[in-house]
Amino acid sequence: MSGINITGQKHLVLVSGRAHPQLAADIAAELGSELIPTDARTFANGEIYARFDESVRGCDAFVIQSHTSPINEWLMEQLIMVDALKRASAKRITVVSPFYPYARQDKKGRGREPISARLVADLYKAAGADRIMSVDLHAAQIQGFFDGPVDHLFAMPVLLEHFQSKLDPATLTVVSPDMGRVRVADIWSDKLGVPLAIIHKRRDPLVPNQVSVHEIVGEVNGRVCLLVDDLIDTGRTIVKAAEALKAAGAIGVVVAATHAVFSDPATQILQSDAVDEVVVTDTLPVPEEKRFDKLTILPIAPLLAQAIDAVFNDESVTSMFDGAA
Repeated sequence: MSGINITGQKHLVLVSGRAHPQLAADIAAELGSELIPTDARTFANGEIYARFDESVRGCDAFVIQSHTSPINEWLMEQLIMVDALKRASAKRITVVSPFYPYARQDKKGRGREPISARLVADLYKAAGADRIMSVDLHAAQIQGFFDGPVDHLFAMPVLLEHFQSKLDPATLTVVSPDMGRVRVADIWSDKLGVPLAIIHKRRDPLVPNQVSVHEIVGEVNGRVCLLVDDLIDTGRTIVKAAEALKAAGAIGVVVAATHAVFSDPATQILQSDAVDEVVVTDTLPVPEEKRFDKLTILPIAPLLAQAIDAVFNDESVTSMFDGAA
């Protein structure tokens, strides 16, 4: 063994897809690092190509991509970047997908349906990913779809800090927009020390993006309601919930969501009189044309940078959240 030199020096590499370059740049800045220059392009027939301009041999690589529209293109680009890293002898590859693609297809609701969230996990594994990092998964069971470590981060500390200084706990009620978010809303109510209310809603499985609100469980009359959800897509669900709360006597409705998907016509729908403020993070890019006066966007880069630093240094990620997990 005397002739072998062991340095033990680890090498952090950050690479980014083209979906949300600003977020990747912000993460790199938080870490005091830089993104590896990447030649990424789309050919005339739609095929994607990616090559890294520097050596990545033996590195601990983090592939950052936000899965906004066109989601399939950005997913494919991330898979190709992972494959390029694997073939260039990267030591460990972590997929950083702040908004996990196809997360809402996490189970079979009816016969002959796919479980696309599992398929995406299999694709990441096949491409060469060793671990996945994501923020506020639509369903916690997605962690079990990937055969390897999954760092499930929570945007709650980022959002909570914003609301703790703005909202009066004496008149505040946290509201879960459906039964599936009750556990998360319950943690919110504990952290803020305020009551919890739940909206019971029903969807027609044959009609996408439509929801009918039924009843409110809990006291909302004369109170400011903080509606907490993992994502806002078209905004119809959240606005119907806000309308139901206002009809039940709520004096204000503030919406907090991690992922601003904002599919058209979300920007118009969210400017409803029933909604007083919408607060989201920048896990997904929100272009100028989709911004509006009631919208507040909080930076998620410090949280992701902290988690990447913890993973790179083999430290605990769970301890970042002080029991929020």
